[in-house]
Amino acid sequence: MKACCSNLTTQSAETKLPNKARSTLLTSCVAHFLHDGLSDVLYVLFPVWNKEFLLTFSQVGLLRTVYSGAMSFFQIPAGIIAERWGETKLLFAGTLLCAIGFCLLQTVHTFPWLVLLLFLTGLGSSVQHPLCSALVSQAYEEGPRRTVLGTYNFTGDLGKMSLPVAITLLITWFGWRSATFCTGATAGVCAIVIYAALRRIDTVVYAPRVSKDSLSGNGWGIRDKRSFTVLSTIHILDSTARTSLLTYLSFVLLAKGAELPTIGIAVGLTLGGGAAGKFFCAVLAQRYGINRTVITTELVTGGGIAALVFLPLGPALILLPVLGMALNGTSSVLYGTVAELVEAKKRGRAYGLFYTLGIGSGALAPSVYGLLCDRVGVQATLLTTAVVVLLIIPLVNLLHLTDTPQQ
Repeated sequence: MKACCSNLTTQSAETKLPNKARSTLLTSCVAHFLHDGLSDVLYVLFPVWNKEFLLTFSQVGLLRTVYSGAMSFFQIPAGIIAERWGETKLLFAGTLLCAIGFCLLQTVHTFPWLVLLLFLTGLGSSVQHPLCSALVSQAYEEGPRRTVLGTYNFTGDLGKMSLPVAITLLITWFGWRSATFCTGATAGVCAIVIYAALRRIDTVVYAPRVSKDSLSGNGWGIRDKRSFTVLSTIHILDSTARTSLLTYLSFVLLAKGAELPTIGIAVGLTLGGGAAGKFFCAVLAQRYGINRTVITTELVTGGGIAALVFLPLGPALILLPVLGMALNGTSSVLYGTVAELVEAKKRGRAYGLFYTLGIGSGALAPSVYGLLCDRVGVQATLLTTAVVVLLIIPLVNLLHLTDTPQQ
């Protein structure tokens, strides 16, 4: 009788765990959709603010730097704090702060106030990446982790594709102040939904218990420091190129004769391609190996950015989804690789470190490239970005990974 009951209990636990894993993935995907979408809504707002507040390219770059810098600043603390407090409360608080910041954007009349609000919204968004990445990787510790993380990253890019288009329509109909308030209010509702869902599924139960001895090597739980360093360097270069291109893409299209609705569509096309790239590149890396996938995406990215400079508006719009696919596909491969280099118990802080390096460098890049834009123009700046992307290719072979295709 006891054996029968034990078998029933075991079967029940085995049934519940996949359900919890799927629920964790779904909730993390919703959070990723929201936060990444809100982040890239700014690319539509930059030309609007540029016109209303008479900003220079350097000031536009500073706005992106402030937001992304704040987002990177709290990545590591978020991963460490979550080990003590849990992911649920921290993710809810950060999402709510981001929502409040967007609601308050409607009150902006001066550049310093705009900078302060973008700092607060960036700070609120900082919790999502390290916490949700750790949750998803832990939930699928024994499953197809790289593919699942690709799915998680894919939904983030769906947000990047959808929310900029949505706010473009809202701006056209109601003006940018009402549009940002509606966006913030929607984010507030999503914060409550995410909190309720995570409370229900009891998230932190997936990671296998690791002995203290196995974690004594270093405080980050990194198994291979050299490969992690090379991977982080690739992430830094990739992130600087991506954020700089997206920050100044609107201005390139304006120079080609595009109007605001066209720019909104163009950003959506780029990020829609990025969404597909996040998913398919993770699958390609699982099947054909990390090195081949990254080299291919960077070749397409560098060549695509250079082509974008010289193409007229129509062909440029056709190119953008392909460019977006390669531009964002690399990051999906990199995120999945982090989990292979870090012990499960400390993935929250390791992902925090990884995201801090990438997002932090991506935060500085628009300001640096903004100064270059003011001096030599947007086109020359984008050609410089293309060269930076191609510098990644020699680094790929320095990764000490088992780059064996998996079925």
